[in-house]
Amino acid sequence: MLETETAHTAAPALPPELQSPRAKLVYLYLTTNGSASVSDMCDSLGMKKMSLYSILKTLRKQDLIARDGDAYTLT
Repeated sequence: MLETETAHTAAPALPPELQSPRAKLVYLYLTTNGSASVSDMCDSLGMKKMSLYSILKTLRKQDLIARDGDAYTLT
């Protein structure tokens, strides 16, 4: 019987101040994609723009993300 190796990638560490599941989702999305616009996140995450704006505002206040024009990136 042959042994197969399974590649395990470690999940990115989430900042402890992230409590909301939706905030964690947005943070992980930006971790994976590098940067994204609100429209990109709406399409990919299936979230409403108003919800995203609220989450992004909170993440910016916590200095976890930055806004560069229309795109958001991790700090």
